[in-house]
Amino acid sequence: MLWSLLKILIFVAIVGALAFGASLLMDAGSGMLISVPGWFELTLGPLQGMILIFVLFAAVWLVIKLAGLLVAVLRFLKGDETALSRYFDRNRERKGYEAIADGLLALASGEGKQAMAKAARAERYLQRPELTNLLNAQAAEIVGDKRKAEQVYKALLTDERTRFVGVRGLMKQKLEAGDTDMALQLAKKAFALKPKHEETQDTLLRLQAEDEDWTGARETLAAKLRHGSLPRDVHKRRDAVLALSQASDVVADGKDIEAREVAIEANRLSPDLIPAAVMAARGYIAQGKPKYAMRLVKKTWGVTPHPDLAAVFAEIVPDETAEARIKRFGALVKLQPDHAETKMLMAELNIAAEDFPAARTALGDLYESEPTARSLTIMAAIERGTGADDAIVRGWLTKALTASRGKQWVCDNCNTVHSEWAPVCNRCTSFDTLSWRDSPAGEVSMPASTEMLPLIVGAIEDKSSDVAVIEEAATLEDAKLTKEQT
Repeated sequence: MLWSLLKILIFVAIVGALAFGASLLMDAGSGMLISVPGWFELTLGPLQGMILIFVLFAAVWLVIKLAGLLVAVLRFLKGDETALSRYFDRNRERKGYEAIADGLLALASGEGKQAMAKAARAERYLQRPELTNLLNAQAAEIVGDKRKAEQVYKALLTDERTRFVGVRGLMKQKLEAGDTDMALQLAKKAFALKPKHEETQDTLLRLQAEDEDWTGARETLAAKLRHGSLPRDVHKRRDAVLALSQASDVVADGKDIEAREVAIEANRLSPDLIPAAVMAARGYIAQGKPKYAMRLVKKTWGVTPHPDLAAVFAEIVPDETAEARIKRFGALVKLQPDHAETKMLMAELNIAAEDFPAARTALGDLYESEPTARSLTIMAAIERGTGADDAIVRGWLTKALTASRGKQWVCDNCNTVHSEWAPVCNRCTSFDTLSWRDSPAGEVSMPASTEMLPLIVGAIEDKSSDVAVIEEAATLEDAKLTKEQT
């Protein structure tokens, strides 16, 4: 609107300037004398002289055009059958490309309607739909005409040169509309047309992960590595995530043997992927290979200690006594002796053995240096085991209610806390963004670490008094979770 008003004002200013100049020339006293000795002599006024100059310029321009036409006619007479058509096509092409340039400028400035008008003008001159349709589609999206944009994208599908652009445009429309099923099919088509296109690779991978098509996602990931759009180390990590997800589906189908093989492959690809290590270790246990399971768990614990690793390490020998378990876990905890997870694990194992002084020693000052709901609940269990008053025990449990939940599975993209690991964030649908770390303030979940002693100890007969403390803590945590969610 402002640009149109500005053009009108410029036009009025030019007309006014010309009129003012003409009036000055008419008022001027001098004239113009044109003389050709022996032929003629012509005297003109100032205004007449200016008119004559404009006429001469027009005549020169016309002569140049006629000369070009004459040259084209001569070439045609000499046998060049396209000489005349090329002469006229050059003019149309010039006007058409000028219209496209103006349309692109209008598109960049957000003037969708003007861009559509320029695209229509360019189509009249050029008849190049592969150029003008793309301009039309983007202009229609700017003005919010989704139906028009969809029609233009479908028109692009008819030309092999623009088919990918049409498919990609329709795919983006379906994504915006939330139609992920159709978007997935279009992404597959776009990937088949241009497998090296990085944006299409990423979109297809994300949609396949959301659809839990782990086999297809692994093929897409391999294509990203093959075409150089993904570093090899990142590929190994994400391929491990996909293999782990694939193994989970195989378990759900009841194919235990195949699931074990896939889980072991996932752990081989990324030894630090905790869920893969847990599943692979359970696979080795089921195969009767406890030594392989122990070696695998220790390798992963040396990188990142985690309660699930401790749980599967306990499953290797499920019927051992509490004292024997402490001794066997010594080979595991010595890998990360100063880690908070190691200290809490040893404290829990000693609680199971009813050696409460040793549990306090193992916990150290963790309840002060890194107070979490779990470490404070362990202190409550220790106080109960040493015969402290119920008021002291409840005091520790009360502190646990307001303490940090400690490390949890948190999405690095949106900071959503998950109760268990997943390949895709259930909030922002980002792929492979969950990491085991401290959760943001105010975010709560119920991770595996809150299960505490029963998870580590297993089936030990006499554990009623200590487990009662832990179950009471879990009940209080549930109450806090309900309160914060409401």
